Amino acid sequence: MKSTLIGLVSLFLLCALNSTKLYAQDGTLSSDELFLRARTEAFDHKDYPAAVQLAKKALQKSPDYTDIQVFLGRLYTWMDHPDSARVVFKTLEQKKSDNEDFHLAYASMEYWEDQNEESLRILNQGLASHPKSKDLGLLKAKVLNASNKYAEANQQLNVLLEDDPKNTEARELANSIREQVAGNEIGLTYNWMHFDKQFADDWHIMSVSYKRRTPIGSVIFKTNFANKFGSNGTQFELEAYPRLSKTFYMYLGTGYSNSSGLFPKFRTGASLYANLPASFEAEIGYRQLKFSENVWMYTASVGKYYKNLWFNLRTYLTPGEDNISHSYAGTVRYYTKGADDYFGLIVGTGISPEENRENLLIGNTYKLKTFKSGLEYNLSVKEKNLFSISGTYYNVEYQPEVKDNQIDITVGYRRRF
Repeated sequence: MKSTLIGLVSLFLLCALNSTKLYAQDGTLSSDELFLRARTEAFDHKDYPAAVQLAKKALQKSPDYTDIQVFLGRLYTWMDHPDSARVVFKTLEQKKSDNEDFHLAYASMEYWEDQNEESLRILNQGLASHPKSKDLGLLKAKVLNASNKYAEANQQLNVLLEDDPKNTEARELANSIREQVAGNEIGLTYNWMHFDKQFADDWHIMSVSYKRRTPIGSVIFKTNFANKFGSNGTQFELEAYPRLSKTFYMYLGTGYSNSSGLFPKFRTGASLYANLPASFEAEIGYRQLKFSENVWMYTASVGKYYKNLWFNLRTYLTPGEDNISHSYAGTVRYYTKGADDYFGLIVGTGISPEENRENLLIGNTYKLKTFKSGLEYNLSVKEKNLFSISGTYYNVEYQPEVKDNQIDITVGYRRRF
């Protein structure tokens, strides 16, 4: 018992001696050395309280050291002490600091605390002093998006991407809000399809669309006029892109036509999209087409943004009586400016329900071999005028061992207002 007591007393004295020694060492360190130690505690050891104490000691030596003050504010933010962080940041604001990192740290804290208006106020101050700041510009776009100010967010992103088209994070955000940007949009699309052997007549399809942004997401009404097999037909479609959260949004679609053989009588579809970490996105959903019988197709896709490139892989799986038919497509887009300006390349197999060839799914022809490759180009003029053109080549086995070369050309124009 006596030896145990002596051991405990010795341990206490040793700890006290080491603490006194460390304190004495801290007292001889410069503010830069203390700042370096604080960063080590925060980043290497994740010991934020120890980092706070070291930062405070550094500020006792250099009260006007802005970088340390900003770092102290960030530490309080990471510790979920927003009131303490505000005290530090407001002190810097009262000194009229024009430090870029100060504005970024302060605005980020308010953004994470869902104080979007306050964050925008701070960001506008920072951008007044640093108009070319990529970090401040991107954060402003995020705050505007979180405030449902999609048009302003898109405008901010277009400015950022004009200067830095390889900004992956800005590119991802621009595409994620693309369907929410315009209050209203009208569109006109013409599609021409030529067949060497399978059909004697070319196909012509004209589409007229109107899109309206609502508080929950965009809604699109579309009318399609077709001339196929020498006959005319009409289809009506309604689509919506409701936003569920910052991470998830959906596609919902339905359509009706009484033009038998030209369009499905009914069509429905739904997909859930997720914006994932590391600039990935994913989708899972279904499409249903009602001809004389129902055709059910299940789809999944994964996409990845890298600088000003977008890569996407998609599959459609169609269960049949004897097997499951597969359709695959890979897409690469090279963006030149914003979300509406890009060159695209697509290669794939099979027929998808998004194509104007969907009525070829009748009679199980979708089980035969189809290869496709195509190019597309989208261009925006003054953000409100959107032009598109695409061309796709198909090599289709429309009967066993009988193939056809087919061409699909589409041109379109959309006007936002």
